[in-house]
Amino acid sequence: MRVTKFEHATLTVVDSGKTLVIDPGSFTAPLGDLDDVVAIVLTHEHPDHWTPDHLDRLLGAFPGTPILGPEGVARAAAGYDITVVRPGDTVDVDPFHLEFFGGRHAVIHESIPVIDNVGVLVNDELYYPGDSYAVPAGRKISLLAAPVGAPWLKIGEAMDFVLAVAPRQAFGTHDMTLSVVGRDMGRARLRWATEQGGGEFLALDPGDAADT
Repeated sequence: MRVTKFEHATLTVVDSGKTLVIDPGSFTAPLGDLDDVVAIVLTHEHPDHWTPDHLDRLLGAFPGTPILGPEGVARAAAGYDITVVRPGDTVDVDPFHLEFFGGRHAVIHESIPVIDNVGVLVNDELYYPGDSYAVPAGRKISLLAAPVGAPWLKIGEAMDFVLAVAPRQAFGTHDMTLSVVGRDMGRARLRWATEQGGGEFLALDPGDAADT
């Protein structure tokens, strides 16, 4: 299974020639040259995690592709056929087994409503929490996509999240709001946290990939 990081929060996962797209949002360039997209996961409704342009482009190339997201996504993307998923749900879209965790977005500020958010575990190997610190309790994670910069993120809490998950490998995501210096500082902190559990931190830039 190959996981490719794109700008900000977008990932693709390829297995057996099939592609899963996660969170194609406003900070991400158009995704080209994708093979056989079989599902799209949107962890929550914020525009840096999905846009109509991305969905229209993907659905134009791969008609009928199922879109999975929480209830907040179904409301925000009312013009699209969204399959609503909740924490504890599992969905199989061959060859991907998807399991969902969490349920709520991390708090940005008390003045800003907290929205729906789901983390997704792909084939019991890759875990991406969306905009949350939801831990997939009791699971051994091969590859963790760990947020490194956000209005809701404190780096100490991000480090605690990585320590709690204790993945075999991790890389930083959700990073387009950071300067290069800030991104590298955040990566260094997440590297330390990953190594405490015996794991390896990968410094993936847009277009870079990791195999699980």
